[in-house]
Amino acid sequence: MSEKDAQNTYRVGDADTRPWGEWRVIDAGDGFAVKRITVNPGERLSLQLHHGRHEHWTVVAGKALVQLGAEEIALTANQSVHIPVETKHRVSNPGSQPLVLIEVQVGDELDENDIVRFDDEYGRS
Repeated sequence: MSEKDAQNTYRVGDADTRPWGEWRVIDAGDGFAVKRITVNPGERLSLQLHHGRHEHWTVVAGKALVQLGAEEIALTANQSVHIPVETKHRVSNPGSQPLVLIEVQVGDELDENDIVRFDDEYGRS
């Protein structure tokens, strides 16, 4: 982390429903946040990047197709991927069951405002 104080606006229990599914904060502290993310079958998140955080996604149920930069990575339960800061990424659920993943965020800025969207099927880019 940088010399500035880490900003974490996430609190345990924070949650939101999105067009693709939902997320819930299950742990948070100085410089980190942990979310449980559910992506509905056939849905995907926006292509995005973050300036203030790294993310590590671990699939716990279902199938994931992760776009990481120019690479596509297929993941199933107990597989994971690291998303470096400033790297374009998205996850989609190509399966017929909900995709559940655990997202660990680490960084100086942990906030929903640190999402830069490039492509979004739901008109949010």
